[in-house]
Amino acid sequence: MAELRTHFLLSNNPQQRVVNTKGISLRSAAVLMAFSETPDGVELLLTLRPDHLKAHPGQIAFPGGKPEPQDSSMVHTALREAWEEVALAPEQVEVLGVLPLHNTLTGFSITPVVGIIDKPFTPSLDAQEVSESFTVPLSFLMAHEHRHTLWLPRSNHLIPITFIPYQQRLIWGATAAIIDTLCRQLSKN
Repeated sequence: MAELRTHFLLSNNPQQRVVNTKGISLRSAAVLMAFSETPDGVELLLTLRPDHLKAHPGQIAFPGGKPEPQDSSMVHTALREAWEEVALAPEQVEVLGVLPLHNTLTGFSITPVVGIIDKPFTPSLDAQEVSESFTVPLSFLMAHEHRHTLWLPRSNHLIPITFIPYQQRLIWGATAAIIDTLCRQLSKN
């Protein structure tokens, strides 16, 4: 965990993969990349969105969502959403900082907040927002061969689609792209 903290704090922001969102109205959102220390090493908390949700049903995601009027910042939004979705209390998270904004073709401008869970934590899920939670070892994510990007044509532009197969799951889209951004940032050191 100390290595993650040090590498993140000393690293420069990586070059973003820019997706052409010209003509798309973007709504702000924030997600929490919450890391915890386990007997097996550092692991990243992810969630599975329920099938009944209108946006991105059945997809793997970070805890997160759109800002509410009472949120003082996008960091506050990410922490509030993590509390609402998986009962991760804001005071249990040491916020290290944020990654560059990640814009999506589905109309979101996402602020990824990177944090460390500083106490033992067992998720308690809000079934309306999360059907499951699980963790992925940071060592697995850092291995470049586990992160893949396809460049697909759309409206006369090539767009990157990032995906990470993990066990019987497929992490893809914005979640995988944000993970890839963090891993590229950490691997520069």
